[in-house]
Amino acid sequence: MSLLEEAKAAAKKDNLAEAEHLYREILSTKAGSNEKLIAQQETALYELGELYRSHQKIKELESLIQMSRTIMSGLAKSKVAKIIRTLIDMFSTLPGTIDTQIAVTKDCIAWAVSERRNFLRQSLETRLVSLYIERGAYFDALSLINSLLKELKRLDDKMVLVEVQLFESRVYHALRNIPKSRAALTSARTSANAIYCPTLMQASLDMQSGILHAEDKDYKTAFSYFVEALDGYSSQEDPKAVSVLKYMLLCKIMLNLTDDIHAILTGKMAQKYAGRDIEAMKAVASAHSNRSLKEFEQALETYKTELSSDQIIRSHFSALYDTLLEQNLVRIIEPFSCVEIAHVANIVGLDTRQVEGKLSQMILDKVFYGVLDQGNGWLLVYDEPRSDATYEAALETIRHMTTVVDLLYEKASKLN
Repeated sequence: MSLLEEAKAAAKKDNLAEAEHLYREILSTKAGSNEKLIAQQETALYELGELYRSHQKIKELESLIQMSRTIMSGLAKSKVAKIIRTLIDMFSTLPGTIDTQIAVTKDCIAWAVSERRNFLRQSLETRLVSLYIERGAYFDALSLINSLLKELKRLDDKMVLVEVQLFESRVYHALRNIPKSRAALTSARTSANAIYCPTLMQASLDMQSGILHAEDKDYKTAFSYFVEALDGYSSQEDPKAVSVLKYMLLCKIMLNLTDDIHAILTGKMAQKYAGRDIEAMKAVASAHSNRSLKEFEQALETYKTELSSDQIIRSHFSALYDTLLEQNLVRIIEPFSCVEIAHVANIVGLDTRQVEGKLSQMILDKVFYGVLDQGNGWLLVYDEPRSDATYEAALETIRHMTTVVDLLYEKASKLN
């Protein structure tokens, strides 16, 4: 039995120490030009990396990446790039390792620069941009994106260019600069049209298009983009499909199309990705359908992780909460000409100060006409004032008279 087979057997028995020792013994052997041994070392690197990942050995995985650069330095540049990228990607499933991933990626970029491996450097810098976005370091990501774009446009590397432009769109969207986000996405789509675009990349472009259309409150167009994105992610078994399905349900909730939500939830896709994420959206849809603020708050509390962790869902639900609150307040105060604010707050089930602030905002936005009597804690509601058409008619008559006088003056001037 070869050392590699022995190491695999030890790994299957969950004997970490023995498997690690055998894998490291394979890696410590000088391969030279022995292709069989080189292939074994490559396999050993991958399998040892998987072993460290499954046992969450972060420091050991970090040192393995550094070791791989020395072991595989004599191989073709493309193969070394693939090995390093694969080992770095193993961190992605380990929770709380974002800072370690950034440090390791930066270290590998520095090595790639010293070895003049430009292709690997560009690939790692693109990976670093995605890590910066995940961490929320948007300005660091933007700085790196700008330098990458200049280089990629000069080299005309369309595939990486599309990916970087898509990252640029995401960064600007996170910074709430929607026009620049849309411009970056348009550039990415233009670049993608010139090449064969992989399924996952096309799905990412469709997903970003849907997000930007949702920002413009064009939920119908956003939904159609999300459908395309879901098809792409689902065909590749990508976990992002769950997020896209949530966005599809979000669009239908915002459009107040309850029947369509039920059709989506009973469809094959919803059944395939059934779980707490979809249950959370179902609960919100039910609350919105019933126009119940209490149910909406209960759904937000029950499914806090599923709904609050996603920035896009959170921002749209914030607007939805305001709309529901306004609708509830208008319905409550409608029969009254004067009502205690505490009574309104009691019916809605919110704090008096919070309700008072919302009523004040609604009066300023002219949702209804009224005055807050803070001394007595009352809300005085007025009928909508009707503008007297007499004043408008009088002004219109005066304007016509002015025109007539001006014309008579001109004619009189000509006669003289």
